Amino acid sequence: MTVPKNPYPRVTVDTAAHKVEEADAWYMIGLSGIPSAENQGHTSNAGFVTTGEGVVVYDALGTPALGFELIRRIREITDEPIRYVIAGHYHADHIYGLQAFADHTDARIIAQSRAQGYLDSDTARQRLQQRRDALFPWVDESTRVVHPDEFFDDEYRFELGDKTFRLLHAGPAHSPDDVLMVVEESRVVFAGDIVFDGRLPFLGDDEVNTANWIDRLDRVQGMSPSFLIPGHGTATSEAVRAVSFTRGYLQDLREHMGEAVEEFLSFEEAYARADWSKYEGVPAFAETHRRNANAVFLEMEAAMF
Repeated sequence: MTVPKNPYPRVTVDTAAHKVEEADAWYMIGLSGIPSAENQGHTSNAGFVTTGEGVVVYDALGTPALGFELIRRIREITDEPIRYVIAGHYHADHIYGLQAFADHTDARIIAQSRAQGYLDSDTARQRLQQRRDALFPWVDESTRVVHPDEFFDDEYRFELGDKTFRLLHAGPAHSPDDVLMVVEESRVVFAGDIVFDGRLPFLGDDEVNTANWIDRLDRVQGMSPSFLIPGHGTATSEAVRAVSFTRGYLQDLREHMGEAVEEFLSFEEAYARADWSKYEGVPAFAETHRRNANAVFLEMEAAMF
């Protein structure tokens, strides 16, 4: 199985591909924490499915070097051509790996249509510069935001080999363009960042919509996944538990912040009076929880006024 010569800085963090039992699906697990030189930007998950006629990839990781590492892991398992890469959503920790697929494969990149709001935006340019500073040399002046080859709106269904894939718009939730990928025969679900397992989610996007997010989590629950691969955290056959944790956290935030907005409290007052003790020991609490609470406070405030 031929892999092109690596043109990127060497990746030394763990990028092992783990197989889903009784399914032609694999996944890579990112490290907990914010992207940094220590973790080389490897903080998100990604995965792929073999079909007998080609490979379908979900998400591409947070640097071109990691995207290339994902290609290398695929080539350790199969020589099937990489036919599609599905962009779970256009956030920096998931998209710079697309560059490796655009430059070294013939894969077609598919994204949800609301990703167009991010492409070529000031937000995209500012985030890329921030990553160049924080993740050099894995993100540098040659790193770029790769545009998709194709967009879809609500749902996109295709068959490849012996598999049927269904892409569903799950946003606006964590982001405007969240995408779920369902492998219908095995009921393996790639949930992207609407599910975080084993750590608190990040709600920092200006367009976060927690009401819709909860609705989409209920939709995932109704699919009865045999295996769930979240955007961050542990992949699991216990989909109900993982979805319920994310849902419960969002519901708690909405309840506490919603009551505070109705009582015309400030965010500081709302945050101080709520009991967050059951989440204090969960990974990413210190990094994300206060920002999450503030994001939901602003969301509830905007909905009321």
